[in-house]
Amino acid sequence: MAIPLVAQEETTSEASKYNPLDPAMISLTIAPDARGGAMGDIGAATEPDEMSQYWNPAKYAFAYSRSGLSLNYTPWLRKITSGINLMNAAGYYKFGFDDNQAVSASLSYFSLGEVTVINNEGAELQVINPMEMAMDVGYSRMLSPNFSMGVVFRYLHSAMTYTDSDNKPSNTFAADIAAYYETYPLVGYNECKWAWGLNVSNIGGKVSYDGGSTSQFLPAKLRLGTSFTFPLDDYNLLSISADADKYLIPAKPKRGNYESDDDYQIALKDYYAMNGITGVFKSFSDAPRGAAEELEEINWGIGAEYTYDRRFFLRAGYHHEAENKGNRKYFTAGAGFKMNIFSIDAAYVFSTSQTNPLDQTMRFTLGFDLDGLTELFNTRRR
Repeated sequence: MAIPLVAQEETTSEASKYNPLDPAMISLTIAPDARGGAMGDIGAATEPDEMSQYWNPAKYAFAYSRSGLSLNYTPWLRKITSGINLMNAAGYYKFGFDDNQAVSASLSYFSLGEVTVINNEGAELQVINPMEMAMDVGYSRMLSPNFSMGVVFRYLHSAMTYTDSDNKPSNTFAADIAAYYETYPLVGYNECKWAWGLNVSNIGGKVSYDGGSTSQFLPAKLRLGTSFTFPLDDYNLLSISADADKYLIPAKPKRGNYESDDDYQIALKDYYAMNGITGVFKSFSDAPRGAAEELEEINWGIGAEYTYDRRFFLRAGYHHEAENKGNRKYFTAGAGFKMNIFSIDAAYVFSTSQTNPLDQTMRFTLGFDLDGLTELFNTRRR
């Protein structure tokens, strides 16, 4: 009899440790582009591109081209159903002395297809089309030849439930602040590139569908990354990059952590009343199991990118999330091809657990070098 009792206690203990964070606007947590998605969902310090708005907007100030545009498509839960996807467009334009400043913008639309709402008796109430939308604008500037900073202001709209007198779509605002640094050390006779990136994203309001009685925190996140690029020869480059990130939202109270239901209801009321800024500071010290659980909230990813002649790309990566915080662990792979004025990238996810909604799905990115496109038109006119 002793053995089953011990096993049950261990199982119960492990289950009580499972405490994933519960942010609103899940679409903001999905890597929208194939390049970052192919490298383990990283991008804080990778080479600047059109999709820097999501990973680190400060990188735009160091972009090679003066302007660019990216179109992205990411399916969601494709193994289970169809019609759920994330569509994203992002672009930037550089200006100022020596093109040391950039303005940027992006638009994301997350669709969950058609959902039939039924009541407790099984009667159909209505058919809805849940969706989330984010629109943002950003500004970045080089503060030195090696360092830049950027900010983004974001409008968010979420309509994830059916509409009645007590249930309405939610609108709120958020902001990002980011920094990027790059240097060029010599390794032997080769000039390499070493970059660091920091992005604090989605700091702002909360999402509520019932007038504020209950509410969820936005997926505010602190992301830190580094990338090292080594030239193998005149045509071949190899980059190794890594990111670590932590959600800046407090853990939602669990009934099992309180002695009485009254104490639990008080904690839940305080959780719903807490504003987003207070939640950021509380997120560093609120885990029920203390520092050990706080460390579990740090996700990390590592990725590699091989480049030939700056035209052909092969990528691979791995992303890790702690078992008690969601257990999303997966390998990624992808490839890309770049011409003078456009590029195309694809990524694929191989999940090692059953908790990743992107498992065995492809995502695609189409990029345009608008500066190169302008030059092409001007050449033809001549």
